[in-house]
Amino acid sequence: MNTILIKNAEIVNEGRIFRGDVLVEGDRISEVSETISVKSSDTKVIDGDGCYLIPGMIDDQVHFREPGLTHKATIETESKAAVAGGITTFIEMPNTVPQATTIELLEQKFDIASETSWANYSFMFGGTNDNLEEIRKVDPTKVAGLKLFLGSSTGNMLVDNPDVLEQIFSSTKLVISAHCEDEATIRENLKKQKAIYGDDIPIELHPVIRSEKACYISSSRAIELAKKTGARLHVFHLSTEKETHLFGNKKPLKDKKITSEVCIHHLWFTDEDYQTKGTKIKWNPAVKTKADREGLWKALNDDRIDVIATDHAPHTLDEKNSNYTNAPSGGPLVQHALVALMEMFHRGKISVEKIVQKTAHNPAILFDVKDRGFIRPGYKADLVLINPQAPWTVNGQNILYKCGWSPFEGTTFKSRITHTLVNGNLVYENSKFVGRSRGERITFNR
Repeated sequence: MNTILIKNAEIVNEGRIFRGDVLVEGDRISEVSETISVKSSDTKVIDGDGCYLIPGMIDDQVHFREPGLTHKATIETESKAAVAGGITTFIEMPNTVPQATTIELLEQKFDIASETSWANYSFMFGGTNDNLEEIRKVDPTKVAGLKLFLGSSTGNMLVDNPDVLEQIFSSTKLVISAHCEDEATIRENLKKQKAIYGDDIPIELHPVIRSEKACYISSSRAIELAKKTGARLHVFHLSTEKETHLFGNKKPLKDKKITSEVCIHHLWFTDEDYQTKGTKIKWNPAVKTKADREGLWKALNDDRIDVIATDHAPHTLDEKNSNYTNAPSGGPLVQHALVALMEMFHRGKISVEKIVQKTAHNPAILFDVKDRGFIRPGYKADLVLINPQAPWTVNGQNILYKCGWSPFEGTTFKSRITHTLVNGNLVYENSKFVGRSRGERITFNR
């Protein structure tokens, strides 16, 4: 049986940091203690002195583009990049080709991941205007949740029929994760700008087109419907300060019926960055103002926002270099999410304990993930060591995404992921892959 002993690490778990050791036997954590002795000559010992030991990040929103869009990315390439970035579990979205809007198509994605994924995985089932009967067939113990697009990011996956929406909200006990932007507002804003600029709209107008108003109208309507129907709603990628006031922090997460998420790019970039980054930071919802970014940080730290994710959504550089109306929204982030958060720790924006809460503990609680997300005996050994004082610079040679670029290219991060364990297997060590992990299909305590 595979045995690994991590010694002298600063263990970050359940709101505290303490120096200690963690013993991994097989695929699970067997002991967490102040000091653990080596029990066998076969034990691999990792010295964690000077490093934080955290549970691997559970990224609740990624787009790995398989099937159908594999010129941009595959489950294999992006999960490998994720593992290098300290993400050991991901939940992938349904807007592939074909879209995962039937049980059969969803299971095909699980089959691909079972053969190729480096990280643990689940997939969301996609809701549409006409697949309510399929939604009712989803097994909640085997599928992360239901994804609804209430904005135009994904074409014909837009759910814009109010009667259908209410039926969906009333008919499922799954967590409903929603992309909230009001389609009518966006279309009207886009029409105005196209009348002036044609297709060559300045990228700086992206947050004007996909505006605060568009976000707030959609988020508030979704929340109103969730309250009316009793549905369990999780609002993805908040981008405005105004939206944060729709959410509460008076209850523990396990008792919340309405929760929210923020993504790395909305915590890092502002509309001032469009001038230098251009369409590389074109996301939906749009990156907005400094005031919005500060509002998001405030809500994250006071627990109105529950989860940090990436919304990793790669496109090729040729695609991104198109004019405004043709450049797709989205960018690659899984390799750099945790080190970006650690950079914000160094800047005093967030504590390491809060990073772990929002990237590992809370996704596990929110989605009822079984035996992951914490450093506890008996839990799966998905573990990450981070050296907070090991600077490195993102460049074309160390980017692992299939698309080959990053919005962080040229950025120097103070912190480095030194080790990643997936299900007890040491996969990544000192900037090299030292094993080939096979991710597992995560299950849910529902």
